[in-house]
Amino acid sequence: MVPTLQLDLGIAERALPRSRAYPRLRYMGSKYKVIPHLSRIFSRLEFSRALDAFSGSGVVGYALKEMGVEVVTNDFLSFPSTVARALVENQEATLNPADIASLLAPNADGRDFIQRTFNGLYFPAEDHAFLDSVWSHLHTLPPYKRAVAISALCLAAARKQPRGVFTVTDFRYDDGRKSLRTPLREQFVTAVADYNSAVFDNGKRNQARCGDVFDLDPDGFDLVYLDPPYAPPKDDNDYIKRYHFLEGLSVYWEGQTIMQHTATKKIEKKHTPFGSKRTIREALRATFNHFRRGTLVLSYSSNSVPGPDEIMSLLRAEKAHVDVYSIPHTYSFGTHAAAQRRSVDEYIFVAR
Repeated sequence: MVPTLQLDLGIAERALPRSRAYPRLRYMGSKYKVIPHLSRIFSRLEFSRALDAFSGSGVVGYALKEMGVEVVTNDFLSFPSTVARALVENQEATLNPADIASLLAPNADGRDFIQRTFNGLYFPAEDHAFLDSVWSHLHTLPPYKRAVAISALCLAAARKQPRGVFTVTDFRYDDGRKSLRTPLREQFVTAVADYNSAVFDNGKRNQARCGDVFDLDPDGFDLVYLDPPYAPPKDDNDYIKRYHFLEGLSVYWEGQTIMQHTATKKIEKKHTPFGSKRTIREALRATFNHFRRGTLVLSYSSNSVPGPDEIMSLLRAEKAHVDVYSIPHTYSFGTHAAAQRRSVDEYIFVAR
């Protein structure tokens, strides 16, 4: 077992107040709870330009932005990239009352794709009609306001769906939350307020990208934060299976292929070498090599393949000095009683 270091949080527990109020999307592997630990580690490193290469919920990229550095985020899915565009790249655009009123107006063009495609699934008919209606107005907004609106739509939909995932179409995981029965129209207005309050300018030219991590130019990053999809030994890390509705909603299913034979009407899975236990070792090795010029900070779960010893070996092939911190962590994904794998150790590798 790799030796790990203790992390004295100290002032980090009270640091980054904006990040503590970041709009929370129940997202597999999200790092909301470990932000104080990460911020403590980041504060010990010298860097002015950072890459969050697998941005996911966006909270780490947002925390780096709050630290006052230039941030670039990347994700291979559209909806996490849209969230990062709304809160990391965007510096000042929010939705004012007139914008919100225009989005809540009656359907402008009669579109009904969501109503037809997902009839009887996920939400009541009036909620599906609302989503179609909002999309009929989104083209009237400038890019950053549009990103805020789409992010709010995705957050509202996730809050209303049990466990925030779209693998089931009934209420078998109903935990009694009021949000499961609140109309999406009301949830959207609340989510807009949450996103509006999170927008701020850190004085840097930040960017949010959507694409393959290996297409990123590695030059110019002092710090590269890596939180790749974990490969659990007895399950999968298929984000499309769990969040296909949010991914489709973020682009109104443009360019997406819906698998009509599936009960959940999910979209086709995008290939990634991080999605299989057979290919993830080589994917991690290639990632560490690709970004070897910068300091690497890697979040990794103890309940993953390969294990921490092998991760240490892969990092030491690229970097002379590697420290490891171990943080007890409970993931937000999986709220049912049988989900014992939620309680794990979160390893943070720092390779220089």
